[in-house]
Amino acid sequence: MKRSLFLLAVLAATPFAASAADGISYNYVQGGYVATNPNNGGLDADGFGVDGSVAFHENFHFFGGWQNQEFDDTNFDFDQYRFGVGYNRQIAPKIDLVTRVAYEKFDAGQAFDVDGYSTEVGIRGAANDMFEGYAMAGWEDYEQVDGDFYGKLGAQAKFNANWGVAGEVKFIEGGDMQYFVGPRFTW
Repeated sequence: MKRSLFLLAVLAATPFAASAADGISYNYVQGGYVATNPNNGGLDADGFGVDGSVAFHENFHFFGGWQNQEFDDTNFDFDQYRFGVGYNRQIAPKIDLVTRVAYEKFDAGQAFDVDGYSTEVGIRGAANDMFEGYAMAGWEDYEQVDGDFYGKLGAQAKFNANWGVAGEVKFIEGGDMQYFVGPRFTW
């Protein structure tokens, strides 16, 4: 019984003991404005999204997110979900190598509802105590839809140890782009 309680206490404390490169935390939640600009002449879409990450080991984290966007000048909207696990390894005092794999879902109601997956690899680093950034390359593939390579660039400007503003641009093969900007709370 004592051993079970000890193990439970260790597991409960693990997210708070997780560490990464100096100045980088994998414990955060953020929300804000999202937009999609297709290159193929399709309709632009925008809306809002929420995502976050929780470290459960010094080198592993869970992450997930949800977005709801509506196509411009229509009443047609869609949801995107993403849930996965990531691995981070410090490769320099302020830089981590990050790899991730995720379940993806694109839900536009009865019109179009597909499941998929994504994988990505990149680096995340802290330039100083108030600014960090990342660059990722990835692949996403959905059932009934051809897979695409993508690249992501993101950054966070920190106001203090807990609050900042984050932004990301995702460049999808074929010229489509997705944007995010909003506040982030880190612990």
